[in-house]
Amino acid sequence: MRSVRTGDSGPEARDIQQRLADLGFSIDPDEAAAGFGDSTRSAVLAFQESRNLRVDGLVGPDTWGQLVEAGYRLGDRSLYLRAPVYRGDDVRALQRKLNGLGFDAGKEDGMFGPRTERAVREFQRNVGDTPDGMVGFATVRTLQRMRPPEAGPGRAMVREGEELRHRHGSLEGSVVAIDPGPGTKSNDANRRLALALRDSLAALGAKPEILSDADGDPSPSDSARLANDLGAVLCLSLHLGEGVSETSGPTCSYFGSLRTHSPAGQLLAEHILDELEGTLGRRGRLQRLTGAMLRETRMPAVQIEPVAGANPQETSLLADPAFVLRVAAAIAAGSSRYFVVAGGGPPRPPR
Repeated sequence: MRSVRTGDSGPEARDIQQRLADLGFSIDPDEAAAGFGDSTRSAVLAFQESRNLRVDGLVGPDTWGQLVEAGYRLGDRSLYLRAPVYRGDDVRALQRKLNGLGFDAGKEDGMFGPRTERAVREFQRNVGDTPDGMVGFATVRTLQRMRPPEAGPGRAMVREGEELRHRHGSLEGSVVAIDPGPGTKSNDANRRLALALRDSLAALGAKPEILSDADGDPSPSDSARLANDLGAVLCLSLHLGEGVSETSGPTCSYFGSLRTHSPAGQLLAEHILDELEGTLGRRGRLQRLTGAMLRETRMPAVQIEPVAGANPQETSLLADPAFVLRVAAAIAAGSSRYFVVAGGGPPRPPR
């Protein structure tokens, strides 16, 4: 879908406004009839910040998907394993409760996949219910009655952190997925950086693959699926699009919400950011995001913004081939460092 933004009108804008209002965000009544205006944009920004999404005021695939998901509460519908999988805050609440009781539902990503179904069946067996993997009224009522502890890290986060302590590997010979980012077909900077990164990774012995579907411009979810299908060990997602901050310096993002995050993704992001800061001579930012490219990939994944998208002085640097090559080499070097130190200790806490 194209991004819906300030100035747009029609059924899409009205649907967005209604969903935001249902979630408690304030929309000017006069604006609801006129279209996507200032109060709608303010509500979108607040929603994005509350969900650890990219805060840009645009309703693209990630923001729209989570607007839909936010409307579900545990018990609103029956949940079971299907294709496509159920997504929503009800699934996330289920995963949190199961993990709190010691049943490994996996990453609390709001997606009802095979690991979550196995945890449901194990829970049902333990409480004497039919282990059918169906989360209906009876299963929800039993879960709520048991009042599982929901504070603290989930089992998936703890398990991933432990795997990092004992994991060894090498970038050489490994498949690395490169997501060129949104608008690649019409954005020459994205395309040039993706190609330069491919060459830098190949020079280090990796097997880089640039993600592309039949249309040449896959959605974030499609890109995540392509990376998973490749069996990639890392996913590097480039983002050179619009932004709202005119600060300078690179930003590296990894999967994370207020309650959970990916320790492996964090470690990868730290190393890439460190290399970019040293190469570009600019202080950067590390942040958690819940966008599809970071949430739906099964390998450590990082979204990389080498320059601030709303800063014209910085974005102009992308026209310099030498600058692009330096950025690509830094990203590749940070990816290589991830393998060198992955088994050497726990990741540092978020900055």
